[in-house]
Amino acid sequence: MTFIEAVILGLVQGLTEFLPISSSAHLRIVGEFLPSATDPGATFTAITQIGTELAVVIYFWKDIVRIISKWFRHFFVGRGAHRRGAIPKGDPDVRLGWLIILGTIPIVLVGYFAQEYIRTAFRSLWIVSLSSRAAVAS
Repeated sequence: MTFIEAVILGLVQGLTEFLPISSSAHLRIVGEFLPSATDPGATFTAITQIGTELAVVIYFWKDIVRIISKWFRHFFVGRGAHRRGAIPKGDPDVRLGWLIILGTIPIVLVGYFAQEYIRTAFRSLWIVSLSSRAAVAS
């Protein structure tokens, strides 16, 4: 992959990330139309998404800090209304912190155990186009 192709794919990633269709699929498909006509790869795709993740973290920074601090204060400041600064068990941010942790576990497990398939079989243009088509239809 040349530098110009990487720039083009980076632009495709940036312009399609927030559309309700897969930006990863766009990278895979556009990669086939570039002069090298190759798959940019799962690693390149993941790296191009770092900018998107950084933008999301910056945008939601205050919310992220609030959720993390309340989650930790719930455990380490003490429990119960008698402790100053204690966060009650039913606090929405504490609950959201738990939901984020629980929601992260499945993708970590799938990513770890299926990484070979993610880098090879799941990057097939047939699978990418069919799954993108199914996402658009729903």
